[in-house]
Order: sequence, then C-alpha cells, then structure tokens
Amino acid sequence: MPYFTRARSEAVRGIIHPDIEYEEQVMNIPLRESAGVLIATVSGRIDHASVNAFNNALEPLLKNCVGGAEPLILDFSGVEYISSVGLRSLMLASRQAKSQKGAFAIAGMQPSVQEVFTISRFSLIMPCYTSVEAACKVLGS
Repeated sequence: MPYFTRARSEAVRGIIHPDIEYEEQVMNIPLRESAGVLIATVSGRIDHASVNAFNNALEPLLKNCVGGAEPLILDFSGVEYISSVGLRSLMLASRQAKSQKGAFAIAGMQPSVQEVFTISRFSLIMPCYTSVEAACKVLGS
C-alpha cells in the first residue's frame, strides 16, 4: 500500500493498537525552477489513501501562489492515477490560487490521467498543458 505504514492502514480499518505509534503519511514533492516558474513534480497515485498527504504537501506551495509571485506548475508526468478525491483537491487548489491572484497549472499528464481530466472536463476548470516546457513558455517570464 503506497504512502501507508502497516500501523496507519490498520488504524483506518478500525484496528487500533494502543502500543503502536501511528505515523502520518507524507508525500514528497520535489521542486525546481525554470523560466521564472516553480515546478512541483508529483508522482504516484492521488486517491483516497494519499489525498491527505498530497494536500499537506501542496498547502505551503499554494500559500506562496499569489499575484506577483512565481507561477506554480504541477508536473503530473509521474502521476499514474487520480480519483475523484484527487480531482476535488485540485479544484480547491485552483480556487485558492485564483482567489490569491496566483497562476496555477497542471502539465505533462500521462494518457490515463489525461483521459480522466477530459471526461470530467477538468481541463476547462484549470489550465492544463501537454508538457512542462509548454506551460513554462506560457506562464514563464
């Protein structure tokens, strides 16, 4: 089970062991800069099991996604699956960035993830680019 320890998955299923310390799940999102744009590389699955870790990792990036600051691009080339809770998380992130006058976009989706975005019409809700390079050309300085 990605992102979960045995103890944490048991806690979710309702099996509580008082002698075990439960660990919070963590998702690492490496950052890099290119052409005046902050690029966050997301990988793995964004589903019910990992959405809290994804939100926690995204929160500080969104706080800095304000007008006049570097645009934020989520590089989804490593995301192999996204569920409805992942889409909801992205919708809320996009709303937050817009309310702060920041620039936020998704780039480089794998075909299966692109299909989910197309079917759900999420590509109409937030800017989506075929590659990180294309997004940098549009959003970069």
